[in-house]
This record gives sequence, structure tokens and C-alpha cells, in this order.
Amino acid sequence: MFLCLSSFASRKNGSADSLKSMLDKIPNYQKNPDTGIINKLNKLSEEYFSTNPDSAYFYGKQSIELSKKINYPTGLAGGLLQTGRVNYFEGRSAEAKIDLARAVAIYKKLKDYQGLSTCYIAYARMFNLLAQYQVALTFLDSAKKVNKKIHDEKGLTDTYKNYGIVYYSQGNIPSALDFYYKGLYLAVKNHYQVLSSEIYNDIGVVLQSMEVYPNALLYFDKALGIVQKSPDIQIIGTINENIGEILLAEDKYDNAIVHLKKSLIIAKLQDDKDGLGSVYTDLGLCYAHKNQYRLAISYLDTSVTIASDYKFVYNQSIALIGLATVYNMQKDYANAYKYAMQGQAYAVKLGNLEVRANAAQQLNKTLAGLGKYNQAYVMLNQYLQLKNELKDNESIEKLTSYNFALDFSSKERLLTQQQQEKDLLYAQKLRGQRLINIIFFVIIIGMVGISVVYYRQKRKQQKINVLLEEKNYEIELQKASIDEQANKLNDLNVLKDRLISILAHDLRSPLNTLRGLFDLLQDDTITHQEMIEMIPGVLKKLEYTSDFLDTLLSWISSQMENFDNSLKSFYVKDIVSYEVENYQEQAAQKGINLIYDVSADLLAAADPNSIRIVVRNLITNAIKFSGDNDTISVYADQSDDKNITIKVRDTGTGIEPLKLKKLFKSRVDSGTGTKNESGTGLGLLFCKDLVEKCNGRIWVTSKQGSGTEFAFTVPSNDVLQVA
Repeated sequence: MFLCLSSFASRKNGSADSLKSMLDKIPNYQKNPDTGIINKLNKLSEEYFSTNPDSAYFYGKQSIELSKKINYPTGLAGGLLQTGRVNYFEGRSAEAKIDLARAVAIYKKLKDYQGLSTCYIAYARMFNLLAQYQVALTFLDSAKKVNKKIHDEKGLTDTYKNYGIVYYSQGNIPSALDFYYKGLYLAVKNHYQVLSSEIYNDIGVVLQSMEVYPNALLYFDKALGIVQKSPDIQIIGTINENIGEILLAEDKYDNAIVHLKKSLIIAKLQDDKDGLGSVYTDLGLCYAHKNQYRLAISYLDTSVTIASDYKFVYNQSIALIGLATVYNMQKDYANAYKYAMQGQAYAVKLGNLEVRANAAQQLNKTLAGLGKYNQAYVMLNQYLQLKNELKDNESIEKLTSYNFALDFSSKERLLTQQQQEKDLLYAQKLRGQRLINIIFFVIIIGMVGISVVYYRQKRKQQKINVLLEEKNYEIELQKASIDEQANKLNDLNVLKDRLISILAHDLRSPLNTLRGLFDLLQDDTITHQEMIEMIPGVLKKLEYTSDFLDTLLSWISSQMENFDNSLKSFYVKDIVSYEVENYQEQAAQKGINLIYDVSADLLAAADPNSIRIVVRNLITNAIKFSGDNDTISVYADQSDDKNITIKVRDTGTGIEPLKLKKLFKSRVDSGTGTKNESGTGLGLLFCKDLVEKCNGRIWVTSKQGSGTEFAFTVPSNDVLQVA
């Protein structure tokens, strides 16, 4: 027995082909997508779902990719909904759960209740196939609440139909019929053709399980008549399978095979895993009754494989019981016992009385054939008990079915009568309306004439206004361009003045010292010994000048507009270890212990040369203000998900509180080091500039006499990957 699980939307091939033709005529729509194209892709995917699921999946994936490209959440949710439906339909439950969960999250954020309801119904269908009925009913409760809130009768009809499917699957026939007839009432009232066909089919399945075969066939024929000319082949395949099962139950095996093979063709065309497994089981039983056991077992083995792969509990149970049936027919009781036991285990998990009764019946035959009469007797009693329970349910189900049918017929007649009364009232109103229409027609002609004159004048004024707006816009653009150029020129002038001021002040002293020394040498004013004594001082001046020029040139380079292009990934340990090793000798000369501790896997995203300059500057500062037996430690760690912190700590002289407040804010007077080393005062300002250009920040903590710790952050490589 096969229930209709297709969507409630009415589909026509002409509509899908028309949409596809429209998309094909748009050149390069994948490269230049817009919301209209994405909406068409989702509509196309929805319409292909019941006729060609692979095409539906293809267009759904296209919608997802293009929606991400232009950041269109509505289109993204629609695409995820379509791929989720195809995934559960083709047995990929894990992928379906991921797609539907993402779609639900987006629809909730957008407050799109219709999309949310459709997702909930898709969830319910999937969990029904997995025999997780309570989960399915929970999602249907959510769908019903949403549809009532937005007054969506079509969505409510589909929700009622799926309630019926879930209740039938777990053996609650009265509740299933209750919801089927609720859905059928709305479907007929609103002329939902496809939904009406699906519900007629599902009621036929209930009658089939009650073995009321003539009535079941009437419902199937009615369902087939509605969709016979429709391209919705999924419903056609479902109805053919159900008719085939009735013919199988009536021992009309050849006729049953004709209908089942029609259903098989459609299931293969759509790659419908659930449908394939069910049809293979029915075909296997047909061929077994025709004594074609090898072919029967082949079909049933295939059904077991599909059901096991996709965890369709109902299909697993009936396929295994089918294998037990075939082996019992051949008196191969060993194999029959194996499959009957497995089938019974799945039947118990499923909870369906009819499937459990069939499993008990086959176990009874198997155990009797194996000579285990006591166990066979137990299974016989279990079978009889289950059949009695089933018959009790059947009597209730029949009564419920007939009562609902009678109630539905009454409602249908009432609706027809109400519609006739509405038509009569409408005809009376129409006659009175004609006279009023003639009067209004004369008035409207006069108003049209006035409107035409007014419209022409308005159009002229609008054209003038548009021209004025265009001119004003051009003037604003020119003004903005001039202001931007003026700001750039002003920035360049400020930079120029700053460089000239620094050069004039800081280069004059060391150059004057050198010139004075050479003048003295030229005039033989000083002796060779005096010159040797003056050389250390001159060298200090040269060292100062060299340090100043390096700092100044690096800072100028950092002002270039293409600084961002130098950002790349690098390991922090490579830079730190290189700088520490280069300064080991200088530190050792002052008796300083220079160490580092950096993990090898810290990967940063910045300009490595800039970070190298900052680390070098902080190490030289630490050496400058440290002395014998002091320690300089360089270490780094992952401070948070986005940043890496690099620290340079020393146990040197520390920094005065007043000078500490000025650091990183302006140029400071650089103090002399522990061995009278001098500096430019620009180094830390330059370091701050470089760190901030690398999207980091720098700070310092110090206690005079106890040492100083400089720390700065750089983005981790994860930030560069996200960007």
C-alpha cells in the first residue's frame, strides 16, 4: 500500500517548460543573477519535483549558489527547501535534515510563515518514512498552527492530508480518516485538483487495508480520473501500485503485474527509493505465486537492500516478511526463519498491527516446518490475537469511514446549494449594476478627458524636474570630486611639512658633527690621538642617524596606498625566531638573556615585513633599556578566535609614568640606554602606525625599575580566510 507524499502544488509541464525557456533566453544569467531569476529557478525546481526530481535538484542548487552570490536570503531558503525535499524523496535523509534546518532558520528570520509551513510538512514526510511518528506529528502541529495563523487553506489542506498519512502509518485508522476527510472537504471546496486526487488515493489505501477492495478501487479510479491527463506522474505511479496490490490480494497476478510495472517505470524515472522498494516487494510476491521463485527472490532482495540503505522501516519489514513468505512456499524453512525473525523485529519497531500479524503468520509456518511445534503454537496464538485486534479496529474503521463519507456528502451538497444561491443573488445584483454602470460611464469619459490634459501637463513638468535633478546631481558630483582632491592635496602637504620638519631637525646635528670633525682633520687642528678619542662619539652619532633614516624610510613606505596588497599568511614563529637569533650577540654583549616561546602552528594574516619591523624595534628597545643579568622574553599566543597577541617583556629599567602616558601619541624624547645608547623617538610611533595598518593594536605596561612589557595583536589566518 502506497500513500501520496507529493507536494500540494498543482504542476503543469507547460508551465515548467515555459519558465525554462525564459531562463534559456537570458544570456549569462548565472554570471549576472537577480532576485527575479532566482525566484524563477525556485519555481522551476518546485514544478519539476513530481515529474523529474533530478531537474528539481539541479535548479534548486543553482538557486542556492546564485542567492549566496547576491546575498538574497529568500531565494536561498527557497533553494534549500527544494533540495531538502528531493533529498528526503530520494532517500538522503541526513542531507535533507541539513537543508531543511537551514531553510527553517532563514524563514524564521524573514518571518515568512508560508515557507516555514512548507518546511515543517517536508520534515513530517521525511520522519514518517523513518517511522519516527511522534517527531512527524510535532512538525505537523507546527505547520497547522502557522497555516491557521496566516489563513492559508491550501497549506492547511496539505497538513491535514499528511496527518492522515502519519496516523495511518502508525495504525491509528480512525484518526487517519478524520484528517483525510477534513483535507478532502477543503480540497473539493477550493478546487485543489492534485490534492483531491492524493486524498482520494489515501482513503482508498485505508479501505484496501480493511480488505474492502471494491470500495478501495472506486477511490483509486476517482483519484486516477482527476490526474490522468496531468504530468504529475508521481501520483499516477502511486495509484497504479495500489491497484496492483488489490489485484494481488484477489489472486489476479497477471493484471497486478501490469499495474505494478507501470508504477515501477515511474519510480525508476524519478529515482523514488521509497516507491522502488515497495513496488519490488509487490512484484516479488506476484512472481512467487506464479512459481517463479528465483525472479521473486531477486525482486525482494533488491527491495531489502534499498530499504536498508535508506532506513525505510516499513519497506524493510514488508520486504523481509515477503522473503520469508517465498521461502515458506518452497519449504526452505531455515531461510524462511531467518527472514521471518528479522521481519518481525522491524514490524515490532514499526508498530503496525497488520505487518506484525503477517510476521507472526510466517513465523508460525516456519517453526512448524522446522518441527518446533511449541514455538509455532505460541506464534499462532500471537497471530490470532493480532488478527482479533485488527478486526476490532477494522469494525471501528469501517464505521468511521462510512460516517465521514456521509458527513462529507452532506457538506458537499450544502456547498453546492450555497453556491447556487450565490449565483442567483449575483444575477440580481448584475441587472441593477448595469444601469449604474451607464451613468458612471458618462462621468468616466469626462474625467478621462480632463485626466489626459492634466497628464500631458504633468509629464512636461516631470521632464523639466528630471533635467533639473540631473544637472544638480552633476554639480554635486563635481563638487565632491573637487573636495576629495583638495583633501588629498592637504594630506600630502601635511606629510611634506612633517617630513621636512623632521629632516631639518634630526639630520642637522649629526651632519654638523661630521663636517666639524673633517674640518679639524683638514686643518691639522687635532692630533691623531685626539681624533681616535672622538671617533666613538661620532660613531654614536652615525648610529643614531642610521637608525633614524631606517625608521623614517620604513614609515614613509607604510604610507603608500598599496599597503593592503601586502597582506598574506605567515607563521609567527618564523619572524620571531629570525629576529631573536639576529640580536642574540648584541644581547650577550650586554649580559642579557634573550629567549622566545612561540608555538609553531600560530598562523597570522598581515604584512610580514611590517610585523618583522615592529618585533625588531621592540627587541632593540628592550636591549637598550636592559643590562647585565636581565632577561628579555618574546612570546605569542592565540588571544581569541580572531587575533594573535605577540609580547616582548624585559626586566630592565622600566619607563617613567609621565613618559609612559606619551607613548604612541606623539614623538617623545628618547632616553639613553643602559650603555648610553641613543634613539630617534620615532620608533614606537612608527610601530603603532604599522600595527594599526595590519588591523591590530599595541599597548604597553611598565613599572619603573622592574621592567616593561610591550604587546600587540595581529589578525589570525582565519580572519583572512573568512574575508
